[in-house]
Amino acid sequence: MELIQNTPEISAYLAADEVIDHEHPRVRALAATLSADASDAYTYAKAAFEFVRDTIPHSQDAGDPRVTWRASDVLAQRTGICYAKAHALAALLRAEGIPTALCYQKFDVVHGLVAVRLPGEDRWVRQDPRGNKPGVDAQFRLDREQLAFTVRPESNEADYPVLFAEPHPAVLQCLREAVDRPHLWQTLPTDL
Repeated sequence: MELIQNTPEISAYLAADEVIDHEHPRVRALAATLSADASDAYTYAKAAFEFVRDTIPHSQDAGDPRVTWRASDVLAQRTGICYAKAHALAALLRAEGIPTALCYQKFDVVHGLVAVRLPGEDRWVRQDPRGNKPGVDAQFRLDREQLAFTVRPESNEADYPVLFAEPHPAVLQCLREAVDRPHLWQTLPTDL
């Protein structure tokens, strides 16, 4: 699948905003900690991915009713669904100058992940920080994708090829309006 930037300027995939708030002190501090042991952009990106995947539980898996959406809040509260975890990873990567896009897959509901473009690479590679559990084994890889879920077109599932510099409005709206995770589950977008 060819991934398509919805914004042609690569600088858009490095920008900070209200959601991908990589200028927040909490994001900056964690990025500095993770980068201290990283010898290059690949090592840093993998460390950031594994941090988000492994130390921030997916709120559904953990039974956590809280809803987070801003990257700094995800890092502070250590919880979030796929979208929130993607926002946190995007902020950590952008904080270190690694272009990062938000992207999505369609299952029963829309699933969120990221795509990264490391220095020296001429392509985007999708990564899924959702969090592993039995039956889910997402890994940081550049040679091939190893995402949490593989789409089945025969079941009306799809990979969206568009790479967004900012969260899709439907995703952000449901996160912002949710009073808790059970409410969020009733309002998750089923399509973009």
